[in-house]
Amino acid sequence: MKWLALAAALLSAPAHAGPVRDTSVPMTVVTDVDLNRYAGLWYEIARFPIRFEKGCAGVTAEYGLLPDGKISVLNSCRQGSLGGKLRTAEGKATLVAPGKLKVSFVSWLPFAAGDYWIIHLERDYSMAVVGTPGSKYGWVLSREPQLSDAKWARATAALKANGYDVDQIEMVEQAK
Repeated sequence: MKWLALAAALLSAPAHAGPVRDTSVPMTVVTDVDLNRYAGLWYEIARFPIRFEKGCAGVTAEYGLLPDGKISVLNSCRQGSLGGKLRTAEGKATLVAPGKLKVSFVSWLPFAAGDYWIIHLERDYSMAVVGTPGSKYGWVLSREPQLSDAKWARATAALKANGYDVDQIEMVEQAK
């Protein structure tokens, strides 16, 4: 089942009760991203509370390069627990500036695209922190379902440096 409702929520509905990022803090992005290395499977380690991922466990995002220069996006979630029903959402992303993408899950609404800014990326592409210039979204992603304490410290430092209130972050259940 496609996440049409999820995509609509992502693009139009308030995500939670309040902001998770101080928008007066300028965001910095990683400007030297090799999309070939970034492509592939990522595990969502943590996120700020968002309605369209409520109750999601085992969340992954898979990115692939398309012949037209765009990026395919396949988000997956297990509803309620790791053994829950699988839900997926397919979308496309476009690189709009170094480290900055626009992602759309609703192909028939090309104007409805969300920001996806890479604010931290490990040199070996093993962990990434992604945010938005608005005050609503942020994620910590990893190539493995678990993250070391050292990488977690670097992820939270990147979030704080970009104005995020890390006290609001929630961990995502992943297989061990």
